[in-house]
Amino acid sequence: MRLKYLLSVLLAAGLSTAALANPFETTLKNGLRIIVKEDHRAPTAVQMVWYRIGSMDEVDGASGVAHVLEHMMFKGTPSVGPGEFNKRVAAAGGRDNAFTSRDYTAYFQQIPKEKLGDMMQLEADRMRHLNVDAKEFEQEIKVVMEERRMRTDDSPQAKLFEQMNAVAFQAHPYRRPIIGWMNDLETMTAADAKAWYDTWYVPNNAYVVITGDVDHKEVFALAEKYYGPLEGRALPARRQQIEPKQEGARRVTVKAPAELPVLIMGYKAPILRDVEKDSDPYALEMLGAILDGHDAARFNKKLVREDKVALSAGIDYDNTARGPGMLYLHGTPAEGKTVADLEAALRAEIVRVQQDGVSAAELKRAKAQLIAGEVYKKDSMFGQTMEIGQIESAGLPYQKLDRMLDKLQQVTAAQVQAVAKKYFDDDALTVGVLDPQPLDGKPRRPAVATRH
Repeated sequence: MRLKYLLSVLLAAGLSTAALANPFETTLKNGLRIIVKEDHRAPTAVQMVWYRIGSMDEVDGASGVAHVLEHMMFKGTPSVGPGEFNKRVAAAGGRDNAFTSRDYTAYFQQIPKEKLGDMMQLEADRMRHLNVDAKEFEQEIKVVMEERRMRTDDSPQAKLFEQMNAVAFQAHPYRRPIIGWMNDLETMTAADAKAWYDTWYVPNNAYVVITGDVDHKEVFALAEKYYGPLEGRALPARRQQIEPKQEGARRVTVKAPAELPVLIMGYKAPILRDVEKDSDPYALEMLGAILDGHDAARFNKKLVREDKVALSAGIDYDNTARGPGMLYLHGTPAEGKTVADLEAALRAEIVRVQQDGVSAAELKRAKAQLIAGEVYKKDSMFGQTMEIGQIESAGLPYQKLDRMLDKLQQVTAAQVQAVAKKYFDDDALTVGVLDPQPLDGKPRRPAVATRH
């Protein structure tokens, strides 16, 4: 009776029963999944092509090749010249970009809805017909090396984070930087990029997410037209590398020209693998919102405003990933305070949660902030497309996104206190410290626009 009542309400509101299936999905014969989220609020569309390949799939000596190949994907095919892809997107009144992570590589275009077919044709073309020209590669690898200099080598905080991950992870590929070690970039060849492309850039190792003012049946037909003729290929077996259990605290110090010291405390933390059965990742996410989710959160209120031990203090935790998880506490000590003072203050706040728990009021406030943030994503077509694509990249079904929100809302104060007791263990801790050196007086490398 309740189901019949719900359907009658939806129909009375002018919705078809098919709307309950939104997003819609189909899989082409070549293995390419097409996921379509209809959103008719504006006459635009977003297409994202996600490849299940990221820096964690690289091997030692070839770090950075996933990101380099992302750059090469804009260098043309037999039918589209170098740099022409971006020009065609701009001419269509749209914007495009790409990004590489540890877990995936993705490409997107946001365009007027009537140009979607043109974008699908362009993406299908470079999915299997990319030119990896040696001369173009020699130019682009220099661009990537300069990007590394600007974003990492000349950025003390980025350098600290890179060194810290190299210490925190000893076996798992997450120990390598996404952009790659400079020596690997210097020795990389066009043949390396071509081999990466030929191995992993196939339709059965990808999925396409499209959100916008579209009809899913028409999108499926366009996908069949443009992506359907591409042939799939058997993928190499991927060896799962398990990070050995950490058995003691690790510390790393990075000396670099900087104005202020920085502290990062990274704890090994669980990743969401089963939306229904797992509970700790939701509780840790809620703990993060209580400590650092808004201006009145504990870190800002206590450490920055009241005790004035920190200029800034925060927590970062992402509970979805293909690999192992980390939770980071971080901050910069206030004038007259040391890194040791800040570390003690951060530890004291965790102890407060462990011993006294959290109040009903701050739990309610944190839930409101978290849920609002998730809901606001749906105001953006780009945000909706990203949300679907990212959850799929972690091996979780996008159909469970609403259920994940439900599980967040069900987190109790007792669960928050329990995870605070369980995961802030020094045996699973890696501490990174930026030891600021005198500024060398040289002009800082200017921040320039890059593709990413």
